This record gives sequence, C-alpha cells and structure tokens, in this order.
Amino acid sequence: MNYLCIDIGGTSIKYALFNEKGEKTTKVLKTPTIKDEVSNQILPTILQLVGEYRSEINGVAISSAGVVDSEGSIAYAGYTIPGYTGTKIKKEVEEMYKIRCEVENDVNCACLGEVWKGSAQNASSVVMLTVGTGVGGAVYLNNHLWTGINYTAGEIGYMYIQGKYFQDLASTTALLENYEKRTNEKINGEILFERAKSGDKNAVESIHEQISYLAEGLVNICYLMNPEKIVIGGGIMAQKEFIMPILENYLEIKIVDKRFLKTIIESATLDNDAGMLGALYHFLQQEGTK
Repeated sequence: MNYLCIDIGGTSIKYALFNEKGEKTTKVLKTPTIKDEVSNQILPTILQLVGEYRSEINGVAISSAGVVDSEGSIAYAGYTIPGYTGTKIKKEVEEMYKIRCEVENDVNCACLGEVWKGSAQNASSVVMLTVGTGVGGAVYLNNHLWTGINYTAGEIGYMYIQGKYFQDLASTTALLENYEKRTNEKINGEILFERAKSGDKNAVESIHEQISYLAEGLVNICYLMNPEKIVIGGGIMAQKEFIMPILENYLEIKIVDKRFLKTIIESATLDNDAGMLGALYHFLQQEGTK
C-alpha cells in the first residue's frame, strides 16, 4: 500500500509516496507555495496532487504549518501564509476523492517522525524543537502527541525569555540579525558558521549568544516537563558538531542543579523527511494500525 505524504511549508510544498513501513517508494518532489499578500493557493495545489496520484494511493497524510484542529482544518495560521486560517483540507480532499486524509501540524509531525524512525525511538516522553525562521515545538507524553485543549500545545516559540519571545532570541533569524548588527553585513547561516570555525570573533559571539538563549529555554522545559528526550531539529542542526558542545556547556551553567538535567538532548536525524514520515505515522495511528 502506498500513501501520498505532503509537507506544507510557507515557501514550498514537499511530497512523496511512502509505504506503510515508512519507506519512500518515489523520490521527494517540491512545488512552490503560491501566495500573495492576502491569499494562497495551497488547497488547489493539494487537490491537484491528490488527483494525480489517486489511482496509486490508499490515503493522504499531510503535515502543515499552522495550528491544525481535530477536523483536519487550519485553526490558525500566522502572517507567513495569508488567508490560510480556516482552510478545511481534510474535508475537501475526502469529499472530492473519497479517500481517507489526515492532517497534523508540521512540528507535531516532525516529532512523530523522530519517535517512529528517528532519534526519539522508544522514548515515551519527548519535546521537539525546530530552530529556523522561528522556534517551533511539539510535546509527546505517555506515547501520545499532546496538543492541548485547543491544539496549541508546544508553541514554545512564544515563551517569554528575558521579556521577549523565545524565538526572537534563539532562532536562526535572531542569530543572523545579531551578526548583522555587529558587522553591518548580511550573510546566511552557512557562511556564518564557516567564519566562526575560522575564528571570526563576531560570528563566534553571535552563536554563543543564540545558544545561551536556547539553553535558557531548554532549562525551563526540563523544569516543567522533565522529558526523557528533547530533540532539536531545523537547518541549524547541520552544524551540530559545532553547536552541541556549546549548548551542553550553557545548560550546565544555567541549570540550578544537575539532577534537573537528566533529559537526553539530541539533534533530529530525519532531516527533510521528518514531517512526511510523521504525517504518515499520524495517519496510521488514526487508522488504528500503529
């Protein structure tokens, strides 16, 4: 059996076919997320994709940016995808194609992917963070995704750290803005880390500042949740060999006592497939096969 797995982001929509074991049976393809200042073309794009694969698939599993409710609709989407709030993805797909469709938030899906096939396997309690443009989060407790009473559990990026949103201090965006303020030069993350490894003081200090704030957020999560694992994903973790020793040092500095730091903190391992795999795992759970 094949399933169409789709990962909807603010800039692109990735998709591929997977079997029930979580193995890709096609390569991952990508199409731009078409949007303007007030609207988007996500739903028509999804419906077109499902139509193209309808004869080959047994279901549609979707990971999407935004708050996703139990009906598979977008309960809330921020300014990055105008006009997306209220989109009834599950209903539209199922009514048009008479095929089962399940939709879940993208970070929740990334977390489920890591639990199923990645670095959080066999853990019964996990907090997932994705560090990128912002900081996303997901909570997995007692072998189940915890979404809260209105599906917004895990919105870690909005936690207050020193009077600011956590994501305004600990995201990759914040890191690059910090470097730009210090040097009046706008560069990407890859170049910044290359410079840091070459001893660029401004690059090193910018990274340390970001990781210090990241550690502060992780310490608070450990105090509140005491999970078995915290998994950190996002493009920045391509630099995990550089980042993790710095992070471990700041965690030890900021924690009140080491007994609060028994949580294993690891980088995600599934990269770009995490959302699609997690969407499939969610689909199979809803079907009662996982």
